[in-house]
Amino acid sequence: MLSVAASADPAAKPAIDDSVRNLRQLACAKCDTLIRQSFWTDDLPRCIAEYDFPDNFRLQEEAPMDKEKLRRQAGGHIESLRLAGVEWLPAPVAGAAPPRWTEAASPEAATAPLQSPATIAPAAAAVVAEISPEDKRIALQLLAQEVSKCERCPELVVSRTRTVFADGACTAELCFIGEAPGADEDAQGVPFVGAAGQLLNKIIVACGLKREDVYICNILKCRPPGNRTPLPDEAARCRGFLDRQLELVRPRFICALGACAAQNLLNTTISIGKLRGRFHDYRGIPVLATYHPAFLLRSPDNKKFVWEDMKLMLAKMGRPIPAKSS
Repeated sequence: MLSVAASADPAAKPAIDDSVRNLRQLACAKCDTLIRQSFWTDDLPRCIAEYDFPDNFRLQEEAPMDKEKLRRQAGGHIESLRLAGVEWLPAPVAGAAPPRWTEAASPEAATAPLQSPATIAPAAAAVVAEISPEDKRIALQLLAQEVSKCERCPELVVSRTRTVFADGACTAELCFIGEAPGADEDAQGVPFVGAAGQLLNKIIVACGLKREDVYICNILKCRPPGNRTPLPDEAARCRGFLDRQLELVRPRFICALGACAAQNLLNTTISIGKLRGRFHDYRGIPVLATYHPAFLLRSPDNKKFVWEDMKLMLAKMGRPIPAKSS
């Protein structure tokens, strides 16, 4: 699994050459395998910085690259993997051939800029997809423990009772994401258990699902004082936890509940009224935004729009649309 062990293997450092090649291939999104050495991502940037790259280093027919450019791309890719939640990379299979290009290299590929973490994330997610549900569950428990010790937001640390990580199945096909815990959630450590949570349960049941069939989490893992809207810097500090959480669960579909959740997840300032009713994308996962259950409690006339959105989601999932109860 992805996150257990104490330290890097110092014996791995002298054998960095093959990993450098693979890093270069990954940086251009041209290979079909992860790094072949047992390197810990926290230690790799130092190894790369200290590695003496050959002059005019090249891969097969690729144009030569200077040392500093290769070092920057390799280091940048390691940071992308780390942000995606990958903490270590698999060792090679004995006797396995080194990875090769999946298509012919070109001068354009050789000079292509390093891709963003969001673009590279699917390659990292391939590792997650291979782990068993039990290993995934344990990895999420470890992440939840890390979240429980987080002190990045001093105002939230002093006001919270406990952190609120998630609820539901780690193998769920559908994930609901809200904005932050409220008073009931802060007291119980479970998301969506108050009045808004009860309405969410009804929405889930109306879709022909059970709460235990889906995965539920929030943009923030701590309750903001007075249930205020999360601040941008708070959401930014918590974003790494959310990204790692979603990389492990790897839902096939996401429903963002409310403006705060949708805008933060999709990195946009577009209003929820304009975001809802159509699908968006988060790292290759279809995202549907709709109104938050708490808003529906205040404005019940908008429930009909949420039902329209959920019918879109069910159609996208290939599930039957239940008849709406009176």
